[in-house]
Amino acid sequence: MSSSIEAAIRQPALYLGHGAPPLVDDPIWPGELARWAAQMPRPRQILMVSAHWESAPLTIGATTTVPLVYDFGGFPRKYYQAQYPAPGAPDLAARVRALMPDSEPVADQPGRGLDHGAYVPLTVMYPEADIPVLQISMPTLDPARLFDLGRRLAPLREEGVAIIGSGFLTHGLPFIDFRDSAGAPPGWSADFDAWAGEALARGAVDELIDYARLAPGLRYAHPTVEHLAPMFVTLGAATDPQAPADVTVEGYWFGLSKRSFQVA
Repeated sequence: MSSSIEAAIRQPALYLGHGAPPLVDDPIWPGELARWAAQMPRPRQILMVSAHWESAPLTIGATTTVPLVYDFGGFPRKYYQAQYPAPGAPDLAARVRALMPDSEPVADQPGRGLDHGAYVPLTVMYPEADIPVLQISMPTLDPARLFDLGRRLAPLREEGVAIIGSGFLTHGLPFIDFRDSAGAPPGWSADFDAWAGEALARGAVDELIDYARLAPGLRYAHPTVEHLAPMFVTLGAATDPQAPADVTVEGYWFGLSKRSFQVA
């Protein structure tokens, strides 16, 4: 398929749970992500917003050679040998910069590659690594400001760019028993997942943005909120943010919610 044809196909915006590096060895989850990618129109380019890169002002990562950032510790050696030699996207970087208002400064960090929140899911969704990828930072954790960022980035979808927010719907790592991969999720994870799932089904964006006041189990589901934050970029990039989200992955991984979705 030529780039001109791909560019004419509007892309969805996604929010997905990226998992730790061992996600690639899970017996179920990689297949769910791969099927999701196969059901989408093939993107011309991918714009990643990961929980693992907070930097203000908004910062644009590598645009030529795109290295990987092994931003984790304590895993077997093979996870530090992973490769994902995707092309850079300098033209996409220029478009991102052009879409930002004068009040939103943009910085460059040309040596900053894809962290595991970006490349781990891409290795199973687009394993050929033949789609240009750009990662940008989250300049804030404020949900309203991230929603506005997504709104500004939304025109890229018409240009064949898949906007992907990569986080985890629940991420209470200090409260998880990693010896039990198949057990029932803890109550705080199930409660937060159910609340978010119901709000997404109603398109209740205002309630989701007000999660700090409304969400059950927040103290345990998100002791820090960077894994929830990319969701608001995704919601902001929706054509109609108040339309129900299309949930594509459900269930739990070591008790953490895998709920992932796309918006049209």
